[in-house]
Formats: sequence, structure tokens, C-alpha cells
Amino acid sequence: MFVKRFLSLFFLTFLGAPAAAAVPAGKGRVVFDGPESEFRWKLKELNEELPSDWSGFDYLVLEMRASSPQRFWLAFYSGVLEQRRQMQPMAGVWIRAAVPLQYYRQPNRAGFDLASVGKVPRNSFWISTGGVYGPLGAVDSIGVKMQAPLGKPILEIRSVRLSREDPGSDILDRKPVVDRFGQWIPSEWAGKVKSLEQLQSEWAAEEKSLGAGDFGYCRYGGYSSTKADATGFFRVEQVAGRWWFVDPDGHLFFSTASTGMGAGGGDSRLKGREDYFSEMPPMEESPVAGRRPQTGFYTWNLIRRHGSVSGSGWVDLAFRRMESWGLNTIGNWSDVRLWEEHKKAYVVNLRGWGMESGYMGMPDVFAEDWPSAVDKAAAEQCAPRKKDPYLLGYFIANEPPWPGRESLVVDLILERPPSAIQREAKAFLAGGDSPERRRQFIYRCYERFLEVIQAAMRRHDPNHLNLGLRFGGGIPPAEMLRASRGFDVYSMNVYAKAVDPKVMEEIHRATGRPILVGEFHFGVPDRGMAAGLVQVRNLAERGIAYRYYVEQAASFPAFIGSSWFQWVDQPVAGRMDGENYNIGLLDVTDRAYRDLIEAMKSTHRRLRAVHAGEEKPFDTKPRPQ
Repeated sequence: MFVKRFLSLFFLTFLGAPAAAAVPAGKGRVVFDGPESEFRWKLKELNEELPSDWSGFDYLVLEMRASSPQRFWLAFYSGVLEQRRQMQPMAGVWIRAAVPLQYYRQPNRAGFDLASVGKVPRNSFWISTGGVYGPLGAVDSIGVKMQAPLGKPILEIRSVRLSREDPGSDILDRKPVVDRFGQWIPSEWAGKVKSLEQLQSEWAAEEKSLGAGDFGYCRYGGYSSTKADATGFFRVEQVAGRWWFVDPDGHLFFSTASTGMGAGGGDSRLKGREDYFSEMPPMEESPVAGRRPQTGFYTWNLIRRHGSVSGSGWVDLAFRRMESWGLNTIGNWSDVRLWEEHKKAYVVNLRGWGMESGYMGMPDVFAEDWPSAVDKAAAEQCAPRKKDPYLLGYFIANEPPWPGRESLVVDLILERPPSAIQREAKAFLAGGDSPERRRQFIYRCYERFLEVIQAAMRRHDPNHLNLGLRFGGGIPPAEMLRASRGFDVYSMNVYAKAVDPKVMEEIHRATGRPILVGEFHFGVPDRGMAAGLVQVRNLAERGIAYRYYVEQAASFPAFIGSSWFQWVDQPVAGRMDGENYNIGLLDVTDRAYRDLIEAMKSTHRRLRAVHAGEEKPFDTKPRPQ
């Protein structure tokens, strides 16, 4: 019996998926058909050879097919303990998903912002890394759960096994899955591009339809009917109890933006997955990387449209769209060529503080050479722009992951080679090492982080606004709020159906600063892409969601702007972290989502009056299902 058991485990672990790994007929197919559909299997229901002690294994290997790109929770149960992670597989194809068990056992300690800490890509899926952690020594069940499923999605699991080695994650059938335009081959939808002639016709129709909108904007995007003191640069002011940006000519300004405006489109990971694509984008020779794709699919479509992306064609079209749609600000992560045209207000996300090489985003703020490195970065990025009237302001950083992870950040500081920040941490914790003391230390670091960076920014550019750190949504720790009083504007990224007025009230009370949302979006699981962070029922519902979110927020006296994330859909085969969200104003073929655009225009015509308290905000809530 021992020999039989040993051989069974040997083949199960090392030789792929033997017959014993196949899920019994009828057991592995589920239909998500309720507001919160949940299914759970005992291990032996999926594979009689699965042990409950997973301590010696590093991967759970699933062969599965999902009819929809909606993400779901993959949960492991050990008695009453549930450890679950979000998972989003590629849709409509059988995939092998080698799920790394390390992300269930311990926190992810790589990355420097919320996105890079919060999820990891695999070739055929991505998985989140946050939740309940612990050993997997007594697993008795596996479960899946989906919130607000659309169209009764089906999940089929035909094989489950454990492995010590990574067998790789891949698509197992129907390759290629991405066509020459960057669209998902296994799915069909109305308007899917079938030919270049179709695209050219639709492009021509859009360009013919674009015209200047009726939003009452002046040359800087402020409201030409309003007047305040003009300083030649953007600033903020409270007028009749309500905060506004004020543009360089002295007009009240409410920022409407989209992030990621450019010709790149968040290019897909192509290397090592060449057989996923029916055609590869144009190639170039690199002395470092050899022969590699020159562009992603969105860029390739822009080349088809304009002949190249080095000329002015796509830039001119971007500004025509902004004029027509009522966008007055070039949002974060956008192409510098748009800034240099000096046609619209823009924001700059500063870098060079050492966050990428730090401790989950916290640089060594006590290093002797850190202030000089900060000063150099500020001089390079701020000094050349200090006289530019079109610059709205600077974001210092993006979504620092420290809140709630302070003890983990301290772990990294103490474990790594000796450093100035480690010396300070040890000295501070000598008075007592506890979760609260660790929190206090991290926020001592944070205060120094802001002090040095903000002083350098002001030295090299005293004219422009400090727009803060684009915190993740919600209320950060009190220590962060107190230190944020030095910002000109408090910025946060809020992925929700609406910005909670109570959160805004508390932030404004604690900081005294006006509030800007740097990112939000709504998406639909459609066209092979996932819904993004906030799902609505269909593409038309995205427009309703936009109106409700922006107008409800704009009615709050301290709220002065919002930025949609993002300009173009993410690549259907996934960007660098695996995300493939259907959240663009444009699709991969450079066609606008008309329902969303028309709704945006309606809201942008009303924003001045809504924010001034003269009109009530749009109050129809979007539907998630």
C-alpha cells in the first residue's frame, strides 16, 4: 500500500496530469447565476489523490475553461479558515493555471505601489496576492465564488493536481487567440472589426463628426464666464464656500481628465507568448534584446490610421477629441508630446525618489545621499517646467502601499543588508517592538519623505501645485492625513460606484485641502476583457455610471476634479501585471465607445453649475447586473 501511494504521488506531482487527476464527470462544472454564486468541493470530489497537507507543494495546477472574463475568488478551506484570492483567467479557452501557493501562505513583498503589490501575472491568468495568509497543512475543500455574475458565466474544471515544480501556465486550445487588430478571437460582438476597410470607414466617420463642444471653456479650460485673480499659473481658491482650481487667466476651473493618453496603450506582454497572436506587430532590431516587437496592437492600429506615431496625426486627433468631449486636462501617465503642444492643462507624476528600489515603496529616507538624489530628480523634472502656464501640478507618487502593511515594511528593512533606515529602525524599536511602534516608525519615515521631497519641489518650481500622492481609496491613517496638510490638493484614486461623501468630509476636515480623484473607471466583462475594478451591466451603463460618479462627487464643495482610468482599453492578452480591463474611452482599434462619450459630454456641460450648487447632480445609479 505504501509503495502504491508513493508512486501515485510521484506521478501526480512530477509527470503532469495522469488519469487520476481528471475531475469526475459532472463535478467540475458550475454556473454562476446569483448575486453571489458560490460553490465548494471536498478535495476527494475533484481528485481522489489530493492530500490535505499541501506543505510540500508550491503550485495547485488547474485545467479550466471560463465562458466569461469575469474574475472570481479561488478559495482554500481548512476547517472554518478560508483563504481566498481573486483570479481572472482568459475566457473561452481551456487553460492550464499553475496557481502559486506562496501567495496564500505569505504576503507578497515585491512591488512599490498598490498595483504591483496586489497582483501577479501568469501567462493565462492573473491572481491577487492579498487576503488571509497561513500554512496549507490541512486543506479539506476548494471553492469558487463570483460577485454580480453577468449572463450566467460557466466555469469548467477538468483537472486538479498539486506540483512542486512550476509546469507553466498556458492556453491549451484555440490558438491563436488575438487577431491582427488586437481583438479576442474566441468572442464575437456587434461592431467587431473584420477588415482594414471597415476600420478606415469608421475612422473617417468619427473625424467628420468631431467638433468643438459647448462647455464654456476658455483657452486653459476654465469657465470663461467666471473671474478670480489671475497669477499666470494654476492655483486653488475657495469661493463662496466651494473650492476650485483657478486657471492662469483667473477663470474657475474644474478638472476633467483621462489618464494614459498616448500612442502606447499599455502594450501586451508578447515575448514567450508569440503563438497567442495571429500576427505579431512590426518588429525592430535591438542591440540589447535582439529582434522584438516594435509596438503593441493599439500602436499598430494608430500606424494604420496615421502612417506613423512619430508625426502629429494621433496628437492632433487627441486634442480634437478632448475639445469635442469636454476633457480639459491631460491626465496622469500621458505622453509628454501632448504636454509640449501647450493646448491643454496637464499633470506630471514625479519619479526618482528611490521608491522602486526601496522597501515596498519606502526609500531609505535616512541615507546620507538621499536628499541630494531627491534634489537632482526635482531639478531635472520640475525646473524645466516652472514657467509653463499649462502645467496644472505635480503628483509626488502613486498609491503607496504602506497603510496596513507597516509591520511588513519594517520586516523588509530589518531583513535586508545594513542601511541607514535599518539603523534608525533598530534604534526606534529598541524602545519596544510592537505593531503600533512599527506603524509609528513608518509614519516617521513618511514625514521625512514628504519634508525632503516637497522642499526640493519648491526650490526648483515655486509656481505650481503639489497635487499629493494619489492615495488608494478610503481614509488613510491619521498620521498620513496630518502630514498631507502640506499638499495644495489632496488626491486619491477611488474605484467605487461613488466617492463616499463621509470620506471626503473627514479628509477635508483633517487636511483643509480640496480633493481630486486621480483614477476611477467602470467596465464590462466583454470582448475577452475583464470588467476592471468596478463592474456595470453593459457598455451603455458605463455612461450612466460616469454621470452618477462625477456629478455626485462634484456636488461636494471641496471636490475639484476627476480623471478616468484610462484612455484606451488594456491589451486583451494582459498588460505587465496581467490586467486586461475593458475600461477605455477607446477600444484597441482606436474607436470611441459612443455611449460613454455622449454621457461624459452631458455631464461636462453641467459641471460648473453642479459644483457651484446651482443644479442638482445626476442621480440615476448604475446597475452591476
